[in-house]
Amino acid sequence: MSETPPAPRRPAGELEASVLTALWAAAGPLSPAEVQSALGGRLARTTVTTILTRLHDKGAVSRSRAGRGYAYSPIQDSAGLTARRMRSELDKQGDRGTALARFVSQLTSEDERLLRSLLDEADGGREDAPGVRGEAGPGAAP
Repeated sequence: MSETPPAPRRPAGELEASVLTALWAAAGPLSPAEVQSALGGRLARTTVTTILTRLHDKGAVSRSRAGRGYAYSPIQDSAGLTARRMRSELDKQGDRGTALARFVSQLTSEDERLLRSLLDEADGGREDAPGVRGEAGPGAAP
């Protein structure tokens, strides 16, 4: 008696990423059936609905009434969602400084330059910003 081996499991988040990609490519909100169609019909509609519901619960998509069901729209683009996930992971850390230090230590030289540039832009390029260019901020030891 030969058994068919089970299909390999998808990597975590792959289905959510596929659904979000379909929503980002759409011109407007999509129903679960429309998302299913955009994905080539390879997933059951109940699976698509479950994924959309989970994405809604996570705050990644919004939904509005469309007939008897819902139509879904992404809340942010891909970069915005990545930033949100990074922030969420950082918020889970008890020692934010260590987490940020480890993140920064793993950046490539190019990414480090980009991050410095973005921080300078966010700061408005001020020379007197706390913690920038080695200056102490309020409450720092002299």
